[in-house]
Amino acid sequence: MKQKPLILVTNDDGIVAPGIRALIDVMKELGEVVVVAPDSPQSAMGHAVTINSTLTLQKVNIDSDINKEYSCSGTPVDCVKIALSQVLDRKPDLCVSGVNHGANSSINVIYSGTMSAAMEAGMSGIPAIGFSLMDFDWGADFEQVKPFIKKITQEALKNTISRGVVLNVNFPKLKTEDIKGIRVCRQAKATWVENFDKRVNPHGKEYYWLTGEFVNQDKGEDTDEWALEHGFISIVPVQFDLTAYHAIPELNSWEI
Repeated sequence: MKQKPLILVTNDDGIVAPGIRALIDVMKELGEVVVVAPDSPQSAMGHAVTINSTLTLQKVNIDSDINKEYSCSGTPVDCVKIALSQVLDRKPDLCVSGVNHGANSSINVIYSGTMSAAMEAGMSGIPAIGFSLMDFDWGADFEQVKPFIKKITQEALKNTISRGVVLNVNFPKLKTEDIKGIRVCRQAKATWVENFDKRVNPHGKEYYWLTGEFVNQDKGEDTDEWALEHGFISIVPVQFDLTAYHAIPELNSWEI
């Protein structure tokens, strides 16, 4: 009998978040599932790892169909690292992260704990996908995107993702029948215009609250932002080799 694919599931919203529970439901149809996820929300942690304190790993039984499900006190990247080192007895065939509550399109990929977990798996030679839905509501309806998660995952398992590449998948907040399709895109050029709102607490102590506005500077129709705005699912292949190859000749011209 052919061995089922081994699928590692993680996220950044925490192990009880509805998004990861929806992702687990789909993955159970496709393979053997192991879950290692943060014990509390870890959004916008990026690629942070825990080095100045200890980590805990606790076996939980949220889904009776899964024998290996663990909550970790660390970051999303910690979860992948400890899963590979302490939980799994063989290399996973795929790592999926999410489904994130909120989009991780464009520049948001840099800050995303969801995508950083997927990137960590990719760095370890494991095909990986990050899934996000453009809905920050804890009660978001993830049922609408389950068929697309299944389809994309099946294709990834069948065709394999190129080594060094991780897929960043974002879903518009639409009903299944209203989603127009799937677009393979590039990351839109965008930024956050940020400000620290200075406030004073009841004890007279000043504190700051980060606020910001997302600004899409890209008018291209081949970007993730365009696809999502027009009712498509976006898939952006991202890489963890951050070398700006086009800048090497210029730097070599310097007198250094």
